[in-house]
Amino acid sequence: MRNKLLAGAMALALVGCSEKAAEEAATNDSSTTTETVAEEAPADAATAPRIGIEAAPGVAFDYNYVFRLADNRIAKVQEEHAAACETLGVQRCRIVDVRYQLTDEKLVEAQTQFKLEPGIARRFGANAIDSVEKAEGVLADASVAGEDVGTEILASQQRSAGSEAEIARLEERLKAGGLDKRERAELLAQIAGLRGQVGSERQARRSGEARIAWTSVAFNYVSDGGLPGIGHENPFADAGATLMRSGSTALTFTLTLGAALLPWALLLGLMAAFWRSRFMVAVRQQMRTKPAAHDPAPPPAN
Repeated sequence: MRNKLLAGAMALALVGCSEKAAEEAATNDSSTTTETVAEEAPADAATAPRIGIEAAPGVAFDYNYVFRLADNRIAKVQEEHAAACETLGVQRCRIVDVRYQLTDEKLVEAQTQFKLEPGIARRFGANAIDSVEKAEGVLADASVAGEDVGTEILASQQRSAGSEAEIARLEERLKAGGLDKRERAELLAQIAGLRGQVGSERQARRSGEARIAWTSVAFNYVSDGGLPGIGHENPFADAGATLMRSGSTALTFTLTLGAALLPWALLLGLMAAFWRSRFMVAVRQQMRTKPAAHDPAPPPAN
C-alpha cells in the first residue's frame, strides 16, 4: 500500500509541474509578443495608459475608453474600429458586442466591445484614439482594471492537489475492506464530494486561463453635447442647438411639474369652495335666528 501511495504522490507532483511549466511557457510567449508590439507602437501612444502584460504576468486586464464626438461622426468611427479588428483576424481580435442608440434627448450613444490578444490591446487602443482625433473627437476617459488571475490559478491547483490526495487516501481505505455499509457509504459520499470540488476547480482554472488569454477592450462613444469647438465646424449652430435643448428641457420640466400638481390644486380648490359654502350657509342661518340688538322689546299684553 505504501508503494501505491508513493506512486500516487509522484503522479500528482508530475501533473503540478507540467501545469506550471505550461503556464510559464504561456507567460513567456505573451511577454515576447508584447515586447514586439511595444517596439512597433507609435511614439504618440502615450495618450493611452502604457501598461503591458510583461509588467504584471498572470493579470487579466480590462481596458475601457470613452470617446466624445459629434453625433454624425460616431457611426463612421465605430465602423473604422470594427474594421481594424477584422483586419487583425479572429485569432487576435474578436468583436463581442456592438450597440448604437439615439436617446430621448436626440443624442447618440454607442459601444463596441472587443476581445484582443493581450500583447496588442494597448496599441489597439492608441490607434483608436488617433482615429477619434482625426474625426475631431476627444478621449474623454480611459481606465485599465486588472485582476490577479494567475495567483488564483496557482491556489486552485494546490487545492485540487490536496483533494486528489484525499481521494487517493479514501479509495485505499475502501480497498482495505473491513467496513460496514454505513462507513462505506460515508466514504463514497466524501469521495464524490471531493471529485465535484476537483471538477469545479478545473473549470475555474479554465475560465481564468481564458481571461488571461484574451483582454477585454470596450470603446464607448458619446455625443459631444453641443460643446463648441469639439467635433463641430459652426460654433453658432452649436450654441443655438444647446439653447434649444435647454429650452426644451425647461419646458418639459414645467409641464411635468404642472401635470403632477394640477390634480392636487383642483382638489384643494374644491375642498375650499365646499367649506366656504357650508360656512356661509351656517352664518346666514345664524343671522336669521338671532334677534337684532336694537329691536324694541314687544309691548306687554293687556
